[in-house]
Amino acid sequence: MKGIAGTQTRGLQQQSELTVIDNTGAKVIEIITVPGYHGVARRSPKAALGDIVIASVKKGTPAMRRQIVFAVIVRQRRPFRRPDGTMVFFEDNAAVLVTETGETKGTDIKGPVAREAADRWPRIAATASTIV
Repeated sequence: MKGIAGTQTRGLQQQSELTVIDNTGAKVIEIITVPGYHGVARRSPKAALGDIVIASVKKGTPAMRRQIVFAVIVRQRRPFRRPDGTMVFFEDNAAVLVTETGETKGTDIKGPVAREAADRWPRIAATASTIV
């Protein structure tokens, strides 16, 4: 795993709902926690593009529902600044389900993926159809 240049604007927190854009059978997940987040006492963990989160599947196939999964955030609505100075944001919050080590569970990713997430997770970059 490589780091992202600069600091990312953390646009998602606990209980944020994300759409799943791969073909694993899950449709909507809810963030439970962010592993490795070091904040302040009583502050809810926040996540940004490229962060891995632990989430619960809220909507999807009956086999996937109510499972605890790992996911990587690939799109966020909250605007963030790239090192070249441009501000970027997406129209939805989206994630891709992965294993604990970062291997993608699905074989197809629908829609664009942020460059920050693709740089940090090479398996997502290989599976993504569009990198923005």
